[in-house]
Amino acid sequence: APSVRTDRGRCFFTGRCSMTTPMDVAKCHPVRKSRQQKEAFRRDVTSWLEHLGYEVHTEKGSFGSRNLVIGNPQSSKFLVTAHYDTCARLPFPNLITPCNFWLFLLYQIFVCAVLLLPAAAIGAVAGWLLHFPRMGYYLFSILLWAELLLMLIGPANPSNANDNTSGVVTLLTLAGSLPPENRKDVCFVLFDLEEAGLIGSSSYQSKHKKETAHQLVLNLDCVGEGDEIYLFPTGKLKKNPKILLSLEHLQGNFGQKSVTLRSKGFSIYPSDQMNFPYGVGICALNRCKAGLYLSRIHTPRDTLLDETNVNTLCAVLRKLICGCTAQ
Repeated sequence: APSVRTDRGRCFFTGRCSMTTPMDVAKCHPVRKSRQQKEAFRRDVTSWLEHLGYEVHTEKGSFGSRNLVIGNPQSSKFLVTAHYDTCARLPFPNLITPCNFWLFLLYQIFVCAVLLLPAAAIGAVAGWLLHFPRMGYYLFSILLWAELLLMLIGPANPSNANDNTSGVVTLLTLAGSLPPENRKDVCFVLFDLEEAGLIGSSSYQSKHKKETAHQLVLNLDCVGEGDEIYLFPTGKLKKNPKILLSLEHLQGNFGQKSVTLRSKGFSIYPSDQMNFPYGVGICALNRCKAGLYLSRIHTPRDTLLDETNVNTLCAVLRKLICGCTAQ
């Protein structure tokens, strides 16, 4: 029977979501955490990309991770990446201030205190009531590990427009808009298990050490909310003036959006690019009096995905990949 689509992209006969554009990921595969959800996502994305003429395969990694590799890793100069797994839902946002060292440090201390204090209090009370201090210590340890596991592999956050549906959508949009003659120069990889500790990207780097030793890795993570798009190079990349020059030419204002390379001063952006020598973390940030920040992620408030950010980044990265920057 012929399929009939609704305005939400679903077929009346099968109930399955039909992916026709990268933005359909948000409605067809809003959560990608369970094995079945990830398999369905990879299947539909693979079908969409193969229809465009790409070679796609799934590569197994550590702890059951499955990376989706698009193109030829051996012949490419650029590696464009994003993680597709969905984070766990937390009671507080994962606030990131990549350019403010003290605020970044204070928030990490706050998170540790939120984890430690309740577990310590319950353990202490239990040990006192039972007149068995060691039992209190055991209970504290169990509760602490349970909290850590919930942060890593707990129930999925159904609101993940920015983290990291935005990165997935941008990667697929770039792949779909890249001229065929330039596809040999880039390999796209969708990483699994980033939220569990950068496992997918670590596995990929281990299998492709020779290629990634010289490739420029452009990692898209949380690019959907914020008017200031920043590029955060790794320490080794900061020492390579030739590559930095090519990235500097990408900077500029694009309407209400701006693209900036942060090559000097303190900067830390915890994402998959950290596993590669020439990695660049790409994210969109907001600004307040305390500086640049990323918020809302890992909470129900992560609902914003600005398509202007997607289009701006695709134009900027096409410029780099197609060799339009000054040498």
